Amino acid sequence: MTADFAMMVLGDMLWEAMIVCAPVLITTLVVGLVINIFQVVTQLQEMTLAFIPKLVAAGLALLICGGWMLGHLVSFAKALIGNIPQYF
Repeated sequence: MTADFAMMVLGDMLWEAMIVCAPVLITTLVVGLVINIFQVVTQLQEMTLAFIPKLVAAGLALLICGGWMLGHLVSFAKALIGNIPQYF
């Protein structure tokens, strides 16, 4: 295994991690933005008002996209493990 190949595998792993994390991160980003706009308009500065909806949204995103995320990780792991003989 060369250094270039190891860097390619590392890049693929980081890309897969970004793809798998995207639904939860984007959901919490949108909910946080909406809550912050609401807080600015109403001048209501309560910390739990920002934390609880983001926590619920992240949980819902995991419930909705969790199967897809797990399937994506399993297929990547199968491909990575299946290609081990080719790496050496």
